[in-house]
This record gives sequence, C-alpha cells and structure tokens, in this order.
Amino acid sequence: MANEKPLRKISEAFKELEAAVNSQTAEIEVAPFSSACSLVSPLFGCLGIAFKFAEIDYVAKVHDLAEASKSISTLPVLLDRDIEGDCVRKAGSHSRNLLRVKRGLDMVRVLFEQIIVTKGNSLKDPASKAYAQVFAPHHGWVIRKAVAAGMYALPTKEQLLHKLNEDENSASVQMQNYIAASTPLILYIDKLFHSRKLGVDW
Repeated sequence: MANEKPLRKISEAFKELEAAVNSQTAEIEVAPFSSACSLVSPLFGCLGIAFKFAEIDYVAKVHDLAEASKSISTLPVLLDRDIEGDCVRKAGSHSRNLLRVKRGLDMVRVLFEQIIVTKGNSLKDPASKAYAQVFAPHHGWVIRKAVAAGMYALPTKEQLLHKLNEDENSASVQMQNYIAASTPLILYIDKLFHSRKLGVDW
C-alpha cells in the first residue's frame, strides 16, 4: 500500500453511491457498488487473523457481485431475478452474497465509529464491539471463539494508520466520510430486502 490512500479511495467511492441513493431516482447499479466494495477488502486484511474469515468471505462475495454486474444492471433487478428463480436463500445466490457484503460494510462502519470515540492505541474494544454488533449474531460458537482469540493479535491503532498511510486527524476525517456515506446505502439495501418480504436476519 506504499503511498496509496485506501481510506480516501473508499470514502470517495461511497460518497458517489450515497449521492445515487439520495437522488431517489436512480437505483444503485451493481458495477459501481461492487467496485466500491472491493476497495474495502484491504481493510479486513489490515486487521489480521481475527478478521481473516471476514476477509476471505467478503472478497469472494464481492467478486461474485462483480461478475453478476456483467449481466445484471441494478441491485433491485439482482434481487428480483433471484426471487423469480426461487434461489434467494440458496448458498451462493447473488442475494445472499449481497446480504453478506452489506454486513461487511456495516461492520467497517461500526468499527470506524468506535475507533473515533475510543481513546488510546488499542483496537481491541472497537473491533470487539463491531464484531459483536454485526457478525456475532450470525456466527456459531466455533467462529466466535476463534475471533475472540484473534482479537489479541490485532494491530494497534498506530500500526493500522501507518498501513493506511494516514495520521490520526486525516484518518478520522475519512472514517467519518465513510460512516456518513455508507449509512444511507446500508439502509437502502435493507429496504430492498424488507420491501420484498425477504428479511435480513438469515
């Protein structure tokens, strides 16, 4: 990541998606959505072993959505096609993968919120809270136990910022930009599922 500013790229890409959500005329297209989501992937890698499962899972699901974008225009069309094919909840379906990717985005949102409000150099509390809020309800005991053990191998905040080529002030600005941009997008995706009576807790 030499000289790259991944946080900046992420916040810029999600600002564009937020603008599309707020326009209320355009539906979110699969291609720019999957492209923005792919920029988040390195963040999971920076968090080390605790989030290795999330990185592997997230990267695979984003890749699936990127492939889907070659033949599917928007996120609503993606869900409607799976409904027509009666495969929404099947393993590997685009709808299921979209839900998993949304959780990854949400986890990063909560993580950033917690990093901003937590004093000190440890990421253990912010990462533990983000995991507990977003991922833990959907994971079995074995994964939760492995994640808890991995929390002790997290980088420090200083190490994370160094990997991301940011200082505390610049990182805080970019994290807040992502939080502001991703919140309406996550709500938009939830609404797509709820309006089709699909729910999001599966």
